[in-house]
Amino acid sequence: MKISMIAAVAENRVIGKDNDLVWRLPDDMKFFMTKTTGHHVIMGRKNFESLPPKFSPLPNRTNIVVTRQKSLTIDGAEVVNSLEEALEIARKNGENEAFIIGGGEIYKLGLSVADTMYITEIKESFDGDAYFPKYDTSEWVEIDRKNHPTDEKHKHEFDFVTYERKNDR
Repeated sequence: MKISMIAAVAENRVIGKDNDLVWRLPDDMKFFMTKTTGHHVIMGRKNFESLPPKFSPLPNRTNIVVTRQKSLTIDGAEVVNSLEEALEIARKNGENEAFIIGGGEIYKLGLSVADTMYITEIKESFDGDAYFPKYDTSEWVEIDRKNHPTDEKHKHEFDFVTYERKNDR
């Protein structure tokens, strides 16, 4: 099973503030939806709680929430206490590509097991309180990059970038 992380990340690694995004990029949301639909999505509890009610749980996906809370239950989501448990559920269900979708703590855990990263690199810095973890760029190779300029719906320029882990681990 391929393990992927998908995130929109500012130049200063910010991914959010006050349990919300700090930008509105409709084409990035479309990209996220297209990539993850039909797959298992793994997220932290705070990330799950930040989803707008009409998208909670994320439709047409198996939602898995990782939390330290031992007795938490969430309608429409499987709740586990470790990333390993979440990945095991995806494996048992025959998933071909599981997506780690945040937040910062879950990305940190996922960094050591991920095979692919789909990063929307926003060409700006933002004030925030949640960050994508630093990673060793020598362990990853960029395999695709598509620029998205600013336009009437997107006031920030960004690139859709796909990284794959080098095979020497």
